[in-house]
Amino acid sequence: MDFKLPKFLKHGIVMVKLRKEVICTRILIIEDEERMARTVQNLLVKHGYAADIAFDGEMGLDYVLTGSYDLVILDIMLPRLNGYQVLEAVRRHGLQTPVLMLSARSDVEDRIEGLDKGADYYLAKPFSSGELLACLRALLRRPKEISSSQLTYGDIVLDTDSGRLSKGDKSVMLNKKERDVLRLLMQKEGQPVSREALFSNVWGIDSGAESNVVEAYMSFLRKKLAFVQSNLRIASLRRIGYCLSMEEAAS
Repeated sequence: MDFKLPKFLKHGIVMVKLRKEVICTRILIIEDEERMARTVQNLLVKHGYAADIAFDGEMGLDYVLTGSYDLVILDIMLPRLNGYQVLEAVRRHGLQTPVLMLSARSDVEDRIEGLDKGADYYLAKPFSSGELLACLRALLRRPKEISSSQLTYGDIVLDTDSGRLSKGDKSVMLNKKERDVLRLLMQKEGQPVSREALFSNVWGIDSGAESNVVEAYMSFLRKKLAFVQSNLRIASLRRIGYCLSMEEAAS
């Protein structure tokens, strides 16, 4: 039986999911050195974690901002966006996901800069497998901050717990997939989200869903935004993805 990898695996994302039907702690590894990234990924999977890899800072930031990770392992020397830039952007968006920074640079000044920008811990390369796992366990034991289930962007409010989309006194219920797609778009605050990122985060690369499922759900969401009379629209950007944009009010 022939098996074809999804096209977006060629663009810097590798995902490994455990076959067990259990809820796993999900960790994102942002590391451009492929051998190092795969070694860490294999270690994490062996110890019961679900591990994804992003090979550059820009793609890594896109995935962190989905809010679907329990912890991020972040290298400093990355293409496109370096680790400090990724970390600053994550904290600027209000995400308090624990971040473990990795770097061959062990100077005290580098560690101070990483911690000041919002890292939770700094591990210098080379490190042992036992030390890395101990750091992860310590960070994951920390109590998570309670966050509001109300997500607001433009003129709409999405209750991410119930799936209720509202504008003023008008509201409509979204199913789980619709809610997850809209949440990703709202969290990007008008910046584009690629079709590949939407598919992998909402359906999963091994879900067996049809390739046009993202387009179908965009149609569903457009109708529901129209139902609550929102001025937001979902724009399709050719070869880029989708984003939310505000329509100009009629004069």
